[in-house]
Amino acid sequence: MKKILFLIFVSFFVSSCNTKSNQKVTQHFSSEERIDSTNIKSLFNSVLKDGKSYEWLRDLTQNIGGRLSGSPEAAKAVVWGEKLMNTIGLDSVWLQPVMVPHWVRGVKEIARYTTNGIEKNVPICALGFSIATPNVGVLAEVIEVKSLEEAKALGEKMKGKIVFFNRSFDTTLINTFSAYGGCVDQRVQGAAICGAFGAKGVIVRSMTNSVDDFPHTGTMTYNDLPQEQYIPAAAISSKAANILSADLKKNPTLKFYFKQDCKTLQDAPSFNVVGEIRGIETPENIFVVGGHLDSWDLGEGAHDDGTGIVQSLEVAYLFKKNNIRPKNTIRIVFFMNEENGTRGAKKYAELAKLNKENHIGGLESDAGGHTPRGFSIQANASNTKLLQSWKKLLSPYGLHDLKAGGSGADIAPLKGEDVTLVGYRPDSQRYFDYHHTSRDTFDKVNKRELELGSASMASIVYLMDKYLYNNVSVKP
Repeated sequence: MKKILFLIFVSFFVSSCNTKSNQKVTQHFSSEERIDSTNIKSLFNSVLKDGKSYEWLRDLTQNIGGRLSGSPEAAKAVVWGEKLMNTIGLDSVWLQPVMVPHWVRGVKEIARYTTNGIEKNVPICALGFSIATPNVGVLAEVIEVKSLEEAKALGEKMKGKIVFFNRSFDTTLINTFSAYGGCVDQRVQGAAICGAFGAKGVIVRSMTNSVDDFPHTGTMTYNDLPQEQYIPAAAISSKAANILSADLKKNPTLKFYFKQDCKTLQDAPSFNVVGEIRGIETPENIFVVGGHLDSWDLGEGAHDDGTGIVQSLEVAYLFKKNNIRPKNTIRIVFFMNEENGTRGAKKYAELAKLNKENHIGGLESDAGGHTPRGFSIQANASNTKLLQSWKKLLSPYGLHDLKAGGSGADIAPLKGEDVTLVGYRPDSQRYFDYHHTSRDTFDKVNKRELELGSASMASIVYLMDKYLYNNVSVKP
């Protein structure tokens, strides 16, 4: 009997404490914030009970796959996106024509070298917009460098050599996008610099914090080099980069061989896919929510950026499911050609200006489908402060990071003093395991994490629509 009474007392005490705790939290909310809190909770409840994004992503990745601009798969994705937007009942859906680059990889690349009588095959992939090697491939001695500056300092010593850029991620940086930003210049600019000095080719350490055998592709440029100075450029896996670096220390004159068959074709016709829920008070004011429909060709374009596409559309689905009628027009955009040109983003912004559309905000999801962490804010000081004031509404869902920063490549052209742009920021620790590789497949996406991201995006869009009104911040 004593034990039973004790358990009853403990249960009553815990319940009392929880009630008091909840009362304390509620006391910090204004009446409008209580309404907001309830609506945000409904958005999360809806997606976790009846989310659609995961199955949409399965369909996109499994039945279409990688969607490089100009490819037949990208064309199929446009049809898929238009049909899906119509299926969920958006007020209007249309296609925006845009001409996009059309680069093709060709047959699978090969690479190898021999040291101490041992031949080693190297996982390799061509970089986007690179030219092919000659039909017989490229064979040359290797010079290892860690930066563009180090390569420039070599000057004519690069002539006839393959330059190996081997600067790795700074693994001490918690935000892996910062680590990526700290070394991606060698991938983008390496061939332009080395080609000017007569190098025969460039190989680059893959952009990842992992050490594995999956090469990462990505775009590169020749800048203003004359075409006769173009040289082939490729990425090798991070594990292969470590091994090659060690072998070069033992055998500085070893020769590296690689062959690739890629080429750039004429620009191809494509489309942005656009749909919207029309605002009931100021429909002329537009909030854009989107990601990019294209992807690299090695994998299925799951985290980059299939997750962003389906999350963006699920924002509209959640608004409709919860009978949230936005004051302003919420426009969902599947941008084409973010990966190697941002032509879709530029065309969207061009048409917005031509049509004198009034964009007051935007949200982009292009950082993978992992656990939600928050948002980066690209806005004026007062609107940045306003968004940061919503932390108490968002933090119960793990959305603690509300910091000034960039928004996204596709919505950035809409930037303006009174335009509030936001980038969705999930946890970044695993993103560069998959980014631009054959591993970026549907099975790497967690259903719950994906859906939590959709609700997170819907929540901040709900708040932006309510309080960023007519280009004037309105406090709750």
